[in-house]
Amino acid sequence: MKKRSLFLAIVWISSALIFLSCSKDKSKAENSANKTQSTESTTENDGSENFVNLAEAVPDVILEIRYYSTYNFVGKRIEGYLEPTALLTKQAAKTLKEVSDEVKQMGYRLKIYDAYRPQKAVDDFVRWSKDDNDTIMKPYFYPYLNKNVLFKQEYIMEKSGHSRGSTVDLTLFDMTTEKELDMGGTFDFFGIESHPDYKQKITNEQYNNRMILRNVMIKHGFKPISSEWWHFTLKDEPFPDTYFNFDVKKL
Repeated sequence: MKKRSLFLAIVWISSALIFLSCSKDKSKAENSANKTQSTESTTENDGSENFVNLAEAVPDVILEIRYYSTYNFVGKRIEGYLEPTALLTKQAAKTLKEVSDEVKQMGYRLKIYDAYRPQKAVDDFVRWSKDDNDTIMKPYFYPYLNKNVLFKQEYIMEKSGHSRGSTVDLTLFDMTTEKELDMGGTFDFFGIESHPDYKQKITNEQYNNRMILRNVMIKHGFKPISSEWWHFTLKDEPFPDTYFNFDVKKL
């Protein structure tokens, strides 16, 4: 009788251990599945569904994405730019199509230097601005300024309107001459020469070219800033308080 009781006890303990082991494995599997599902959900809901490929939404644009290249004020490809393409919110792209249609009738095309810019790219700029020894592009983009003042004078900032998805940097391309219009200064030049209303060392033609771009952008609902002739933000931008961080690549 004692042997039978001992045998039954051993069987019961073994069954309990097996049950606990199976429950533990099931719990691990469920946790793993939930973690995977959470990761996929984060990836799918990064906000990119609110954006479009600019070259598809505005077929006449010319792309010269400077932060994908090495020809920019940093001198290297910027973090988050995986492809030489441009993205904008659907609303901004739709309005920019109206601008493109109008300037095309004037004999121009829009040339895009930058559009949506992920927060990680802005962070890359900030890190670069704190490295006083990295001045390889100084002669081209900030020859009259010491690098340590770029952040203080807000040429580099911790947040950018570009990360909200409805800001674009652009110029006009003349279809007759097959060249960019002469704006009297280059994109991303840090200095008063880039102010839209600057007149001291540029010609009347260069100033008028800036105004052609400025006026048509304002007409269609984009607002300029006082420090960069190439920079415009959709006045009624759909995400005024959201800074996206997904990579720049074709959607």
